[in-house]
Amino acid sequence: MPNGLVAMPDPVPQPLARPPQPAPGSEGTAASARLVLGTLLVATAAAAFAIVFRAALAYVHHRAFNAPDVVVAISGLPGWARVLLPAVGGLLGGVLGRLAMRQAGGHGVGDVMEAVVLGRVRLSMRVTLLKSAASWLAIVTGGSLGREGPLIQFGGSAGTLISERLGLTTDHARILIAAGTAAGFGAAYNTPFAAVLFVLEVVAGVVVIDVVVPTLVATVVACAITRAVLGDAPLYGVRTFHIASSLELVLFVGLGALCAVGAQAFMRTLTAGERWFHRGWLPYPWRPAAGGALAGLVLVALPSVAGNGYEPLSTLLDGGFPVGLVAMLIVGKLLATTASVSSGSPGGVFTPTLLIGGALGALYAELLTRANLTTSDVGGYALVGMAAATAATTHAPLMAAVMVFELSADYALALPLILATAVATIISRRMRRASIYTAELHARGIAWEFTMDGRRT
Repeated sequence: MPNGLVAMPDPVPQPLARPPQPAPGSEGTAASARLVLGTLLVATAAAAFAIVFRAALAYVHHRAFNAPDVVVAISGLPGWARVLLPAVGGLLGGVLGRLAMRQAGGHGVGDVMEAVVLGRVRLSMRVTLLKSAASWLAIVTGGSLGREGPLIQFGGSAGTLISERLGLTTDHARILIAAGTAAGFGAAYNTPFAAVLFVLEVVAGVVVIDVVVPTLVATVVACAITRAVLGDAPLYGVRTFHIASSLELVLFVGLGALCAVGAQAFMRTLTAGERWFHRGWLPYPWRPAAGGALAGLVLVALPSVAGNGYEPLSTLLDGGFPVGLVAMLIVGKLLATTASVSSGSPGGVFTPTLLIGGALGALYAELLTRANLTTSDVGGYALVGMAAATAATTHAPLMAAVMVFELSADYALALPLILATAVATIISRRMRRASIYTAELHARGIAWEFTMDGRRT
């Protein structure tokens, strides 16, 4: 099962190269000072990496294609080039991935969860950089992947590296990995509250003050740096949404249910794609090349699904797509992302999930409008769909609701967001107990579950 951020064979997880040490606080002021310094360093590193990664993508698209983004770049190519370019990107990324597989050290959210909670996985910076480069190659050539994966993984690996350099205890290292993960998330989306909740709901699974405070600080620093360089506006612009009546809230129950089904279909398609690509019919690194070519076939008909999905999602929120094209976006993004991710190209599925959810929300709103059940803005339903689909895949409804709230800066969406994400999470958990992240841990034989009695592993 794909881990939700990177789909590539895992290096064998290695224990943290550090003997058992005293609990946090037992080393006194010096240890606390090193933890504070580490938090500032990891936040700065995560922000700098995010800025460079995004700037490098923009530079290549501008210089090589004279285009502002990947969608415009792919749209200007002939059909054969739309197939060939992602295939070449997948092949080059696969070569780097092969090098990464020879290195020890985990990657991805599943490994971050183990590193933070169990302290028994070492996140290798060398592996992270190799896979980040592979991800960059796949994304810049039109692969249907999210760029958030490398940014989040870099933050966690930076936490490991800096904790080793500062000689932190194992427990302090676990805290710093959590803080780095939040910093990477915040730098990717400019959503500080959602970044903290991502660590608390998804990674740690418990609210512990020792983790909360460094995570808050790291997120603030990382977001402040990225905002200073890239701007402080919400990622998808400021939105305004108005609920026609309080009875309209009932309609968002249906949207939550629809997104739960759609998200489950997406996850199951990713799983089926991974099984198909790993049957042994094609050796690595040719698998990512084949996946890139298959994604390219989708781009021939629908270039809007290239990249992570940011560009079509922005248009979708403005109501700029006809209903037929919205339906095509759902199918096209699902197929292109499955081809790219399941074949082994490293990259995220977080933003592609947002696009699929947003398209489901827009389609749902259009159907309601035709049935004379609502007169509200389509963009509002798209935003709620984004949150509901994210909640259904991650089983983190609060993080999903807060994230879209921060992305839109629209308080009127608060109640629909909370309601739809709750419904989506409940139905998704009924359909399959594991989230997109815990499914990876279950595949490793780790019984990971959050209950009223606490986290069970």
